[in-house]
Amino acid sequence: MVATTQVAGTQAGEIYRVAGPVVTATGLRPRMYDVMLVGKEALMGEVIRIVGDRTTIQVYEDTSGIRPGEPVANTGRPLNVELGPGLLGSIYDGIQRPLPVLMEQMGNFVLRGVRAPGLDRQKRWPFRPLVKPGDKVQPGQLLGLVQEAKFVEHRILVPPKVSGTVKDVKAGEFHVDETIAQVDAATLTLMQTWPVRTPRPVREKQLPTVPLITGQRVFDFLFPLAKGGTAAIPGGFGTGKTVSEHQLAKWCDAKIVVYIGCGERGNEMTEVLTEFPHLEDPQTGRPLMERTVLIANTSNMPVAAREASVYTGMAIAEYYRDMGYAVALMADSTSRWAEAMREISSRLEEMPGEEGFPAYLGARLSEFYERAGRVTTLNGQEGSVSVVGAVSPSGGDFSEPVTQGTLRITKVFWALDTKLRERRHFPAVNWLTSYSLYTSILDPWYRTNVGEAWPDLRNWASRVLQDEAELEEIVRLVGADALPEDQQLTLEIARMIREYFLQQNAFHKVDTFAPLKRQLALILAVRTFHDLGNRALKLDVPLRDIVGLPSRALLARVKFEEKYDEEMQRAVTMMDEDFRKLEVG
Repeated sequence: MVATTQVAGTQAGEIYRVAGPVVTATGLRPRMYDVMLVGKEALMGEVIRIVGDRTTIQVYEDTSGIRPGEPVANTGRPLNVELGPGLLGSIYDGIQRPLPVLMEQMGNFVLRGVRAPGLDRQKRWPFRPLVKPGDKVQPGQLLGLVQEAKFVEHRILVPPKVSGTVKDVKAGEFHVDETIAQVDAATLTLMQTWPVRTPRPVREKQLPTVPLITGQRVFDFLFPLAKGGTAAIPGGFGTGKTVSEHQLAKWCDAKIVVYIGCGERGNEMTEVLTEFPHLEDPQTGRPLMERTVLIANTSNMPVAAREASVYTGMAIAEYYRDMGYAVALMADSTSRWAEAMREISSRLEEMPGEEGFPAYLGARLSEFYERAGRVTTLNGQEGSVSVVGAVSPSGGDFSEPVTQGTLRITKVFWALDTKLRERRHFPAVNWLTSYSLYTSILDPWYRTNVGEAWPDLRNWASRVLQDEAELEEIVRLVGADALPEDQQLTLEIARMIREYFLQQNAFHKVDTFAPLKRQLALILAVRTFHDLGNRALKLDVPLRDIVGLPSRALLARVKFEEKYDEEMQRAVTMMDEDFRKLEVG
């Protein structure tokens, strides 16, 4: 149900000044971050500064036409998100208004002052309790289950601040706001609310010792991300940030995906909104939207709601983490979020920092990324929130404040390169400037679960790519033919690593996802070619004969073959035969 809210009753305050989305009001005694209803149309806003009897409010909607003297009412509570069954498959704006519901009522343009609850009040959910009257319950304890999607069990938890004895509990089908249990004086429903800027409590944080498997070779192999870890994808226009985040959302082994389109262009967000509902979940064969929450706040939407959207997404992610799920949160892009902070800061006439961004930019970035983590929840489950934030530096300049501030916080840096994009190398991740600080802590997992050789092969591949970068400087001066044959072979092996292994086609039905075992087999085959090639050179076999072997051409095509494992075995067998013939000949 959609409703336009009007300020009723005694006027609590009035507008004193309007400067874009920033409104100053008098006659109020609020707390910081209280939600306000501003003007005759009751536009939703949030208190961001209190000086004497003047309250500064950032309004989440367009303020055109409102003027001094109009009423302002205080709701007395901070910006909250509704948490419960029905989140998955939903598409929200930055303050959790369901966009499909608004579109049904008003068409393609959202009117000001319009409200709609985040969770559907009409749908009934089957609730199966797991506690009984007389049981003692603690914060975060499991009350019962609701089947939210075919493969996702929604675990109804005791809210973090509630504990006591269960007086009554019901089974059956309920609306999200109907009473399902009574715990001492507290009445519990399927739904709970939570202030978006407050992190949800956990028992303890765990070490990031388990990787988030993405199926993208350059991420999994060279620069892995741990579950509960933080990563940044900076890159200039057209380098593939959004496609990379789409791939991560679709293929990573997280149970729940929260995708925040924060200030992106409308056409990009439209592509996400139209594509995601039709994507098939590779884990279940069902629609991917059944385990996804989308938050859309495009660049033409009110700037203040963009600033709130990342907190809304994080609160939803933490809620599913508390159920014991691995959650992946994609924020695209945090630069637009920072620009929203800069605009509001300038309206507040605050002292600007570097490039006009507020002095507290680093603190806000830290506040967001530090809510990620692999944790032991209040009920003893293991859950995680992994955060991948895209950064859009102006002109691809990584020295600008948002990129630098993000680098100081995140542990994985996937740097997208404009030159690689121009060469049509995708994902355009620069292997010389990117890094992961999780590699050493994840190596034991890879050795145990994938193969003992994984860390050594990664170190070898990184070394070859580094050698190639050094040799290219010489090649530019004197040409490749002036190099010794062993160094020319190094250049060829580096090209094989780049083109056969690191390049990956997101739109090819086979190459779009590479399981870890296949990644290991492919890089092992390239390493075998390197070793056999060096041995052949020592036996005076000409380099042109080595690089022209049929098995090398077959190896280049293996990643696109539907019968991947059979073709890989055939390529390795052919490689051994080819080199044997060279050495005998």
